[in-house]
Amino acid sequence: MRARLGDTVLAEAPESDLVRIEGNWYFPPASVASGVLTDSPTPYTCPWKGVCQYYTVTADGQELPDRAWSYPEPYPTAIERVGKDFSGYVAFWKEVEVGD
Repeated sequence: MRARLGDTVLAEAPESDLVRIEGNWYFPPASVASGVLTDSPTPYTCPWKGVCQYYTVTADGQELPDRAWSYPEPYPTAIERVGKDFSGYVAFWKEVEVGD
């Protein structure tokens, strides 16, 4: 699976390494390209996953705030619910295309 913004691959990993949560694919941290994400100050806490870290995606001549996010330290109950530790895994949305 790949996450792409235009011609730039932001993340790439076998589907078996990804985690699917609420319709979003979460990529392992090591699969995310270096330099494409910077921390965003946008605050959010999911009631069941925990404190979220949003990122600005910078690639393909674009800088898009809050187009990626992760849960650096999800609640233990969230890990149990998902069935896999997804700490630090990164999901993308809107202009970022995720697929094979």
